[in-house]
Amino acid sequence: MSDARDDTPAGGLNPNALSVANAARLLSRVGGERVTEEMIRADLAAGAPANADGTINLVHYAAWLVRQAGDRRLETGGEE
Repeated sequence: MSDARDDTPAGGLNPNALSVANAARLLSRVGGERVTEEMIRADLAAGAPANADGTINLVHYAAWLVRQAGDRRLETGGEE
């Protein structure tokens, strides 16, 4: 998958088309925990959604993460 440049509108990042690097930086800043490019690439390899150009739609990625967390809870009987 390519790590295409963001289609950045005037004034900021486009949350519908973030590069892996920008997604990692943004998620690290807002999430309180460090998110690396490698972590995101591992998620992509595990089936996380990506745009055709290799960028990430932040809403679709977040929804995928929530589904994954729910699946893990079901597997562990409700405990993480």
